[in-house]
Formats: sequence, C-alpha cells, structure tokens
Amino acid sequence: MLSDISNSVISGSWGDRGACHFSESYKQVYLSLTYSLIFMLGMPLNGAVLWLSWCQTKRWSCATIYLMNLVVADLLYMLSLPLLIITYAAGDTWLFGEMLCRLVRFLFYTNLYSSILLLTCISLHRFLGVCHPLSSLSYRTHRHAWQAAAATWTLVVLQLLPTLVFSHTDYVNGQVICYDTASPEQFDHFFAYSIVLTLSGFVFPSLIILGCYSLMVRSLTNPVEDLPTTGHTARAKSIRTILLVCGLFTLCFVPFHIARFFYLVIRFLKSQDCQLLWAASMAYKVCRPLVSMSSCLNPVLYFLSQGNNRAQLLQKLRQNKMGKHPTGVEGAPRARQIQLKAQCDLAPKASPSSKENRKWRQHE
Repeated sequence: MLSDISNSVISGSWGDRGACHFSESYKQVYLSLTYSLIFMLGMPLNGAVLWLSWCQTKRWSCATIYLMNLVVADLLYMLSLPLLIITYAAGDTWLFGEMLCRLVRFLFYTNLYSSILLLTCISLHRFLGVCHPLSSLSYRTHRHAWQAAAATWTLVVLQLLPTLVFSHTDYVNGQVICYDTASPEQFDHFFAYSIVLTLSGFVFPSLIILGCYSLMVRSLTNPVEDLPTTGHTARAKSIRTILLVCGLFTLCFVPFHIARFFYLVIRFLKSQDCQLLWAASMAYKVCRPLVSMSSCLNPVLYFLSQGNNRAQLLQKLRQNKMGKHPTGVEGAPRARQIQLKAQCDLAPKASPSSKENRKWRQHE
C-alpha cells in the first residue's frame, strides 16, 4: 500500500533505480471530503441506533445483538476518522505519533472484518430461521448469539494483531507519513499475511453468505403453502435482509478487496510499469472510503430489517419534542399501545396448529 503523501515515490523492494514518481494530490480533497461526509452521517445514524436499542424495553432479538455489535464497531472506527481528516487536510502529514498511527490502521481493518463476520452471523441466523425454523430452535438463542459475537471479536483481533506490527510512521521529504503496510524490506511477509487475511476475512465469509442466500432464495420462492412456518412478514423480512447484505457487500467490500489484491500483486511482482502502478494505486485509494461508507449503511440495515424500529424511533422523537420522557408514566401506556399495535400488524397470521410457529418466532 502506498504512503499517504502528495508526491508518492514507490520503489517496492528493488531499489531507487526502479522507483516510480507520481502525484497523489487528489487525496487531499477526495479523502478529506469523503471521510468528513461519512463522519457527519455515520455518527448520528449509529448514535440513533444505539439510543433506540438502549431505550428498548423488550429483550433484544438475536439479530439485534449482531447489529448492536456492528454499531459498536462502526462507532470505534468513527472516532478515528477526525485524525485522518486532519491529516489529509494538512497535506498528508501525520501529526499524532507512532502509536495512534498504528491504532487508526488497526481500527480500519477491525471495522472492515468485524462487519463482514457479523453480517455472516446474521446471514446464518436468517438462513436457519427460514430453511430450518424448527430444528434450529436450540441454536438460535440469545446465548448463542452473544457467544458468536464474542467469537467474532476474538477472531478479528487475533487476525489483525500483525497490522499493529506492520503499520508504522516514517519521514519522507521532511513529512511524517503514517503507513498502513510494512517497510519494503518486510513487504514479502506482509503480502503473504494480506493474502491469508483476505481469504479468511473476506473470501470464505462471502462464500458462506452466498451459499446461505442461494438456499434461502430457493426456499422463499416455493409456494406459501409449502412453508407453513414462514409467514408473509417473515418472508418479506428475509428478502429485505438478502437484498441489503448483498448490496452492502457489492458496494462496499468487493471493490476494495479487488483493488487491494490487484495493487498488492503488482507490488509483490515488482512491476516497473509506472502507469500500471499508478492505476492500481488510484483504484485502491478511491475504494477505501467505500469500506468506510458501510458504517453509514449498517444502521440502515437495522431500521429496514425490523419494521417496528422506525415506528418506535418516530414515537420517541415525538415524545421528546413534546417534553415527555420516553419512559415516563404519562407516555408509557400510549407508547406500549403503539408498540403492541405494530407487533400485531407485523405478525403473520397464525394457523390453527401454529403453537410451534409462535415458539419459532420468539427466536427471530
């Protein structure tokens, strides 16, 4: 990966005689602007989701547990964006020291791969609920959801510990630069690590999601009478989840990993085609804010995947505007009525033999 300087000098590991010199002054405008927009949108959106879930009186569903972990990952990354905005606005000069440089790079990849793995958990949970609603009841529990979230964080942190070693600061043309890669002497080791990380953090989870959603689509396209345990509302929610997660992957994660892989391979092969290296560098830099944009889209996934959340948020905003606390005595009965009405409107019509169906939906 390139250093964040206006005039980049990339020599890979073959010496200055093969160095490529080209300008990257576009980053000062492009990255500072995109990161500023993402920060201004992402903070209130994720804050609204966190506030709404905190005020929620009923127990969190399994999907909400995963989505709340997504919000935590997004907020942690959002806290690092002001440092990047200041850096690019100051002419790509890093002003915050070696430790914060390593931490910012670590948080970027932590947000990226924790988001991918948590979306994989959501996809598996939805797959079991749609294709195996009764036999999977013992697995789709709150305890297992928290355990899966904890395992996700543990795996991501362990995978990304080497980034704290590879990332570093250095002086280039009198400027302090924060690199998110290893020095040229260690680039071969970094390349091998990056390939393994891409496979374990992106390719394998993507295959799991693709397999789950393929089976879900096949199941959901069956006639309704063939799916007695899946009502119209559950089917619609599952279809929304499929479209949202696939759209999120296609827009935010796929372009970045393709551009990153293309760039790393060119660096590893020590290509001296400066035009090709410049194109790979620019594609990689342009795609980086797309990953950050997922922090703005994850809250949208929360609101659209559970229809009653929108009504609850609007109700709480109205109550606050009128000077009534959401949990106050006066507003509580009315809020409870609205919540119950929303749940009744969203609930699928039960058949006479739907006792197991009601039990299944408690785990959604």
